[in-house]
Amino acid sequence: MASPLHGHLLTPTELTLVGDRELFLAKERTILKVQALLATLQAGLQEELAGTTLLFPPGFDPAKAQSVKGERLEQCPYQYVDYPKHFLGDDKFTFRSLCWWGHHLVFAMIVEGGQVKQCKKNFFDRFHQLAGHGLELSLAPTLWEWKRGEGYTLPITHDRKAQLAAVLSGRSWFKIARFVPLESPALCEGRLPELGRETFRSLLPLLTP
Repeated sequence: MASPLHGHLLTPTELTLVGDRELFLAKERTILKVQALLATLQAGLQEELAGTTLLFPPGFDPAKAQSVKGERLEQCPYQYVDYPKHFLGDDKFTFRSLCWWGHHLVFAMIVEGGQVKQCKKNFFDRFHQLAGHGLELSLAPTLWEWKRGEGYTLPITHDRKAQLAAVLSGRSWFKIARFVPLESPALCEGRLPELGRETFRSLLPLLTP
């Protein structure tokens, strides 16, 4: 009869992993570097906001931000910063910059509640200013899905206006994101803050009065 612990025995590969101290030290160094890049991006976004008038919801506080790291987004580590950040009641107006280890980097504008109607109008009135910048509309039934591709996102391209209109028509919220592969040369060159600022600027036609 098999021991009840049999399924929990560590394999030689797993024991090597547990014993690899340098691996865990390297992981901690990497976490700190990603945090520093996200903090630099946040400072840059504060500069962007200082010179811009956006469709801020009532009660918006430009000083609010949130930095988070965790280990289990579908079993993988993640780090993100929300700035600007507004979660108040049913209103959400947030730009999230998420590094999802093992997957990709995501910059996403999340809007729910009172600002959605005007943002939707801007989306269609200024559609061709938004299209062609590598942005994608989330198709997921939740704001907190971070996968990309068929069934998850739809690229915002000049030829998809009618298709995107059909997706947005019945929604009281939306998320528009830009995905960057972790092996991207731009990330290897340390340009995460620059990519985030570029993405935020590409969303201004959606977010300005």
